[in-house]
Amino acid sequence: MFKLFKFVSNDIGIDLGTANVLITLKGKGIVLKEPSVVAIDKKTGNIISTGFEAKEMLGRTPEDIDAVRPLKDGVIADFSATQLMLKNMLTKVCRRYNVSRPRVVVGVPSGITEVEERAVQESILQAGAKEVYLIEEPMAAAIGASMDVAEPSGNIIVDIGGGTTEVAVISLGGIVVSYSLRIAGDELDEDIVNYVKKEMNLAIGETTAEEIKKTLGCAKPLMTDMSMEIRGRDLATGLPKNVLIYSSQVLEAMSESIQKIVDLVKLALEKTPPELSSDIMEKGIILSGGGALIQNLDKLLIDHTGMPVYVIEDPLDCVVKGCGKTLQDIDKLKTVVLNSRKRR
Repeated sequence: MFKLFKFVSNDIGIDLGTANVLITLKGKGIVLKEPSVVAIDKKTGNIISTGFEAKEMLGRTPEDIDAVRPLKDGVIADFSATQLMLKNMLTKVCRRYNVSRPRVVVGVPSGITEVEERAVQESILQAGAKEVYLIEEPMAAAIGASMDVAEPSGNIIVDIGGGTTEVAVISLGGIVVSYSLRIAGDELDEDIVNYVKKEMNLAIGETTAEEIKKTLGCAKPLMTDMSMEIRGRDLATGLPKNVLIYSSQVLEAMSESIQKIVDLVKLALEKTPPELSSDIMEKGIILSGGGALIQNLDKLLIDHTGMPVYVIEDPLDCVVKGCGKTLQDIDKLKTVVLNSRKRR
């Protein structure tokens, strides 16, 4: 069954992320990278837009339009909206590159339930795929980071996405120790929204919070306390208001959630078999996902673990690159694929 991958060109890898959907096509690389957002006409149920265009509508739509993020905590929260979004995105790719009924490898969180697995598979099958294979996101990220996961040597990867943080120790083509925490980029955005509301008496949206996180987000104090101007609604007057927010305030807002991520990494290291611990000490901890870009997170992990920590190149693309590499060498990597579903 796995050998089929070698004889077709209609192979697609998908990182179905809470924040972004990335699609890679065999032989072409990453061909789509858009926010996981869909805007739907409530009256007709038809798609108005997906991706960047739909994200611009978040918090700005009239009553007859619903702009939603259909994935939450790394899994499908709104099945029909996810199906519409995926169908739209896959159709774009298939038309542009003349692909029909592709076989798909999709990255999923390691803590996913069987019900959630089936929801992902059915959604992609309904979107036009011929077969769907699942791979755990930390394994995909490790393959995308060019780790030799098939070797009898320990590697640890921390993948901080939009909905989940995945920590995995990998050896011999399998995950030896794995933990998944539903605290990641979205939770950090929510922390910022709540902090600004409580401490600054200002209401802001998730898009503004995300911009604050990307610009000022840090896990340890920066050498210079940076600032940016933000606009929101004054909760006292109900009127628009501009204020300055500083990186030290953002650090305070996110500190509790970031500490939970650090504690998860420490727990994974504590549970790692001694035979693999020496390998990990030598190679260090690899950070991937959008959360890896938070300033000084690597330094904070070094402080807490005493181990070298590396942020991989292009951390946002890691999972989808791993899905693509799995397609290219499916015989060698067949042990990393969870299961498959075919269109009937």
